[in-house]
Amino acid sequence: MKEVTFIRQNIEKWRGYENIAEAPAISTPDEVADAYIDVTSDLAFAQTHYPHSRINRYLNNLASAIHNNIYRNKRERWTRIFTFWTQEVPQTMWDARRELRLSFAIFLFSALVGMVSQLIDPEFSRLILGNAYVEMTIDNIENGEPMAVYDGSPEGTMFVGITMNNIYVSFITFVMGIFTSFGTGFILFQNGVMIGAFQTFFAQYGLLWDSALAIWLHGTIEISAIIVAGAAGLAMGNGWLFPGTYTRLYSFRRGAKRGLKIVMGTVPLFVVAGFIESFFTRHTGWPDALRLSIILLSLAFIIYYYIVLPYLRHHGTTTVTED
Repeated sequence: MKEVTFIRQNIEKWRGYENIAEAPAISTPDEVADAYIDVTSDLAFAQTHYPHSRINRYLNNLASAIHNNIYRNKRERWTRIFTFWTQEVPQTMWDARRELRLSFAIFLFSALVGMVSQLIDPEFSRLILGNAYVEMTIDNIENGEPMAVYDGSPEGTMFVGITMNNIYVSFITFVMGIFTSFGTGFILFQNGVMIGAFQTFFAQYGLLWDSALAIWLHGTIEISAIIVAGAAGLAMGNGWLFPGTYTRLYSFRRGAKRGLKIVMGTVPLFVVAGFIESFFTRHTGWPDALRLSIILLSLAFIIYYYIVLPYLRHHGTTTVTED
């Protein structure tokens, strides 16, 4: 059967199932169960005959929504705390891989804007970072302690403050998706320009290598988590802007649920990044090889968890994923 024929024969039925997914209370349990069985059967057929078609994603999302309604009141096992990070977050990241690429592109572009702006106008950093911070940093450089900003508070106090602030920033990045994808994009742009200008500022003082080792010791995880949070916000915003075959409200709710799962998954990353910044970054006398190793290990973890593992999870199973 041709794909277009398959879709034409079933599209009205699927739209009826969308109503069941959106408002399960109007259907009997048997109707919900029958809808789930029928959709998963169609999904298996589509995966077999049209493996690269977008219809697979549509049917998977529809089946997931019905599945969630069936098990809405099911008591969760304590192992859910592990499967959330080992299975649910990676699968959700696979579904949001386009948003992740877009979030990274926005951040990279804005970092380049910050870098070029600082190169053109050395005073640009004052506009972005504030006069007081820039003057303090210049004083530290003149005193031979350019990274002294990371050694200004006790480790424990600094850890709590930094971690809470980073988690706050990630949730703001996500929540701004309420104002469509442009809200999240604006937050990503702000942070990208800041890091681009900040790194270039040190480079202009001949401290590119020293500053990079200090900034990216914790920043590899921290900045990556902000980019991931950006993907969460874009997922919610795109649900509102591009509802597809769903109603706009239902599509927004789906995007918000997916985004919330993603941003919740970043919390441990910010805890680790806060710990590194508070307890490790201040030790600028540590061997460069050691600090570079921590940076590379952090980068390897980010790539594996947010890119490789989602790919493996998706291609290693044909079961329906929770939406």
